[in-house]
Amino acid sequence: MLHPQAKALIDLLIEKGVPPTHTLPHTDARRYYRERRAITQPVPGEVAQVRDLSAEGPHGPIPLRYYRPLGSDAAAVLPVLVYYHGGGWTIGDLDTHDTLCRELCNLSGCAVVAVDYRMGPEHRFPAAVDDVLAATRWVRRQAAALKVDADRLAVGGDSAGGNLAAVVSIAARDAGDLPIAFQLLIYPATDQRRGHASHTTNGQGYLLTRDSITYFHDHYIDDAKHDLDWRASLLLREDLEGLPPALVLTAGYDPLRDEGLDYARALTDAGNRTAYVCFERQIHGFVTMGRILDEANSAVALCAAELRRALKP
Repeated sequence: MLHPQAKALIDLLIEKGVPPTHTLPHTDARRYYRERRAITQPVPGEVAQVRDLSAEGPHGPIPLRYYRPLGSDAAAVLPVLVYYHGGGWTIGDLDTHDTLCRELCNLSGCAVVAVDYRMGPEHRFPAAVDDVLAATRWVRRQAAALKVDADRLAVGGDSAGGNLAAVVSIAARDAGDLPIAFQLLIYPATDQRRGHASHTTNGQGYLLTRDSITYFHDHYIDDAKHDLDWRASLLLREDLEGLPPALVLTAGYDPLRDEGLDYARALTDAGNRTAYVCFERQIHGFVTMGRILDEANSAVALCAAELRRALKP
């Protein structure tokens, strides 16, 4: 059932001798990930406005990138998505997810603020959590200056970023000072124990492997006890009531598929409005690969439509 376009990508990477992520120093892995954009990502779309900003956080300044959708009035107050990029809390940045943020911005009609949070191995768990919480609170405080509606604020992310978006949603509920209207969780990492069946069935041959998952884990988490911290393993959090509506999106050939499904089930069982969609023929990371994977464009359109629906006045 693997989509022929996904198979062609995997075959191309093998043919070109692209080294597996887990064999690279983290600095090289970051460079490879950034350079791969030219092969897999669509041409970045035009938006009405894009500018780089900075929020102050507990560990220092946090780079942000702010987008407003094409055709929007500069004075209009828009709903806003705060987006956290994927990359195993080790690779990825504002540039690797620039195209996706532009697409979500234009298709949803929302402003988007992307967050360049601190990553391992330089900054270990929970530095990334601290940064995304600080950045999201900054967006709410700066809502008037940014021309965004603080009461229509969503969070979202892919993979590691999906983990962080879910963490922000729970932490915001607990604190009571940061209302979140919607959470967009794209193939989220929800269990650092890595014991779900899909880690075995999809653990080799589909771009993200068990070896690379271990590599990312070990760059982010340096103490085994942190695997049991709910901010790393969301499925260990028991009180999931009263969370924002969610879309959880997974891929059929992703090692993280089953833990994403289990988190969607846990949200639903706790009484939260939750939609779950699995792109059965796709691989981890496919959503950013719209240049070569047609279903990526369908997935982005779905995410944007759900954002628009959830954040309408």
